[in-house]
Parts: sequence; structure tokens; C-alpha cells
Amino acid sequence: MKFLGNSLHVANSGKLIARSDKTPSPGAIVYDSKKKKIGKVGYVFGPTKKPYISIRLFRSANRDEIAKNSGEKLFVSKPKSKKSRKRRMKPRHKK
Repeated sequence: MKFLGNSLHVANSGKLIARSDKTPSPGAIVYDSKKKKIGKVGYVFGPTKKPYISIRLFRSANRDEIAKNSGEKLFVSKPKSKKSRKRRMKPRHKK
């Protein structure tokens, strides 16, 4: 897991807004300082050097507790990549 940034606040839409030094990939899982899963990276917006990150919180995450702990360190893990499937080539018939 890598350090993502610090949480700022919970928006009216219910999404957690955080500030980071680097741009995470969308869909990456976000963890709090206690290593509990709290959500997924939704949108990345703002300046490129210090972007804001919108995090879609999981239903199991306690929104009130997260709102109280503004400034908490957040961590991110890489999203699981989907395996690409190769197409099978049809055999050629000789003439």
C-alpha cells in the first residue's frame, strides 16, 4: 500500500474529498490509517501537482467517524487488472 494523502471533508453527496501529491488510478481501493477499506477512487480533479480526489465510500464505512477524523492519512492499493483474453486464430486450409 502507498500513501495517498489526507482527507479533507465529506461532501453533501456523501463522497470523501482528499488532497494528494500524486494522481491515483480510478477504481483503486482506499484504506484509512487503521488499514480498513473505506472506499474507491472516483474522480481526480484540480491541479496536476496536488490534485483533489473524490472517494466513493463503501456502505460498511462509518461516514460520521470519517467526517470527524478530517486530516486523517489515507492509503491506496493498486486495482486488480483484468486479464486480457487473446482471440484464437482460425486454422488456415491449404489449397
